[in-house]
Order: sequence, then C-alpha cells, then structure tokens
Amino acid sequence: MRSDHVERRLKLRELRILLAVVKAGSMAKAATDLAISQPNVSKAIADLEHTFSARLLDRSSRGVEPTAYGLAVIKRATAMFDELRQSVKDVEFLADPTSGELRLGCSDFASGVVGVTIERLFRQYPRISFEVMSAGAAELQERLESRNIELFVSTDQESLSTEDFVIETLYDDPLVVVADAQHPLTRRRGIALTELVNEPWAMPPANTISGRYIRDFFQTSRLALPTTIVSTYSTVLRHQLVANAGFITVLPKPMFETMAKGLSIKALPVHLPTPRRTVVLVVLKKRTLSSIAQLFIETLRGVARPQTKSRKRAS
Repeated sequence: MRSDHVERRLKLRELRILLAVVKAGSMAKAATDLAISQPNVSKAIADLEHTFSARLLDRSSRGVEPTAYGLAVIKRATAMFDELRQSVKDVEFLADPTSGELRLGCSDFASGVVGVTIERLFRQYPRISFEVMSAGAAELQERLESRNIELFVSTDQESLSTEDFVIETLYDDPLVVVADAQHPLTRRRGIALTELVNEPWAMPPANTISGRYIRDFFQTSRLALPTTIVSTYSTVLRHQLVANAGFITVLPKPMFETMAKGLSIKALPVHLPTPRRTVVLVVLKKRTLSSIAQLFIETLRGVARPQTKSRKRAS
C-alpha cells in the first residue's frame, strides 16, 4: 500500500465518521450522533477500508470494535484532528492574542502554582478562558493521552514514561503541618512529632507521594501511626475537617501560603525533613502546543523560578 495512494483517496469526513463510530460503539448510534443516515455511515467506513486495503472494524450483533489496523488509523486520526484544532486556535490567537481557551489539568498539590499562573495571565489577557481539570496524576495522564487537555501540572509519578511524555521539573515542594488558627497547638513554639500521634489527622491517601511520606516518617521515627486518620484526595474535605473538627493535615508550602491568605489556618512548628516531592509540567511528546499553551508554560516557569531559588537557599 503506497502512502501517496492513500493521500489521494483519504477524506477527512470519513476519518471523522470512523472516530464517531468507535466512540458510539455502533454505526446506528454514530449515524444518530452525526445526524446522517446509517447507509452513509456504512459507505464511509467501507470506502475508508478500501483506501487502506484493510478491515478497520469488526462487526457483531453487539456493535463494532476496532481491529489492530483500525486502532492504528484511529491513533493517527486523533492526533491529526488535534493538530487541526490547534491550528485554528493559533490563527485565532494571532488574530486576537487577548482571547482564546486553554484546557489543562493539575493535581490538588499543584493548584497553588497553577492558580498564580492563571492569575498573572488573567491580568494581562482577561479574555483568555481556562478549563482546568483537577484529578490525580493517573487520570490526568489518561486525559492528556486522549488529547482532552494540552498539559498538566502535578507531583512527579513513577508511572510517567519519558518515551511518551516530556516531563519538566519545576521545583521541589516541601510540606507543612497545618491546623485551624484557633487550635491549641498553634500557640506552641515547638512541637515534637510524638505529640501528634494522638491528634486526629486528615491525610492524603497512602498511594500518593505526600501520604506515603507522612506515614513513612512516623514509622521511621519508631512511632505508631495516629489512631484517627481520614484518608482522602480532597483538599476541600481535609480543610473542612481542619476548620470544624480539630483535625490537622499537611499541605504543600505554596498551597498553604495561598490558602492562608483567605482561610483561618496556621502552620504548626513541626520539623519535617524536606521530602523530594517534585512538581512537574507534563506535555505529550510530538504534539504541537497552541500559542496559549506556550504562553501559559512560559508564565508557569516564571512563577516556579522564585520557588526553586528559595528552596536552594533553604537547603
């Protein structure tokens, strides 16, 4: 099969119909979603299979599933349509650099630096809109691979492959122990970790970097884990427990500094060895980023740079 033969015969409409059929799981549902007749859908798929000289879909009474050939075409078609969307965004941005949209993701623990970056961009470009997905690194990775977001910022994860992603380290993010401003412990000048064993804790889950670090720190200090632990990914729930139920928790220092401005929370004088809790920027390899995404990344680096310098001075 010659590529020039495919290029001459290939139609974008047919590729879009293929993606719609796979997403819907059947040609009938795809026809409804696309507001065209089912015979037109069937013909488009047949023409596409003729162009590639390969069966792209397996048909059954339960619907359709892509073959290995189909998956190969779908992967490249998804990337191609993404590049087309990015080109439209770039043209719009060049025509009016004060407006546009960026879809990105961030983990809870990276929300501080992302929030500051958005704030800076908003001041300069108030007509740029941001769609921010907040989730764990695994879900953000999946959204990035499916090209639902252009980038994400999170703590570094071992599951991220340098073969598929470009991973840029922004800074190492220390943790602080936090309580409500009215908590009795906030009046102390120094607190040993042993004094916190009997306190109720709202912790990140054990499968997160922060959650694992805190639990390991208790164990390496030859201490039992606190008897009361609420384990949750939700920063909102943890803050609610801190504010209303006397719990203590840990937060990344930049997030604490941001939240402390508007919330009644204080850092407790507990010494924690600085963990290597690296905050990273992740983009998909060989994907062309929109002009707004590049502008966001440039601003993000500027926000992260002073934090990197302060970490070096502290060490």
